[in-house]
Amino acid sequence: MAEIKDPENTIILTLKDGEVMIELLTDIAPKHCERMKVLAREKAYDNVAFHRVIDGFMAQTGDVENGNMEKDFNLRRAGTGGSSYDDLPAEFSRIPHDRGTLGAARSANPNSANSQFFINFSDNHFLNGQYTVYGRVISGMAHVDKITRGEPPASPDRMITVRVAADVL
Repeated sequence: MAEIKDPENTIILTLKDGEVMIELLTDIAPKHCERMKVLAREKAYDNVAFHRVIDGFMAQTGDVENGNMEKDFNLRRAGTGGSSYDDLPAEFSRIPHDRGTLGAARSANPNSANSQFFINFSDNHFLNGQYTVYGRVISGMAHVDKITRGEPPASPDRMITVRVAADVL
């Protein structure tokens, strides 16, 4: 496990194969980082499916409206919802979409990110400047690599729990 330098800005994402530590880039995208922490503290991300997982590209999750396996899970709608909060303005930066970075999923409108995010399986620099980068995996990327593929996967993996490290360490 990687050393956690700032527990208040580190996310612990528990997957079926183990824990993934994500360092939030609060100096790059403060609004996106704050939203992730709010939803993690509300436990809104718990049991939410990875609804779009493309080999060699990325794993997308975070639809707290339609992707929670414990409530009205609807695989057909997963990926179309957000949270009860307003959408976020884009916080584009020069940080590249490298393997292990966290990007904000959105519609065609650059200011439509809400709760959904993706983790890049590889360097996806064609996304640079188009999607907000607001975190990076600092340990556990091997667990991300094992997420079941599909659009949507027939039997999707899910985020078991998502916590702010400061709340659990």
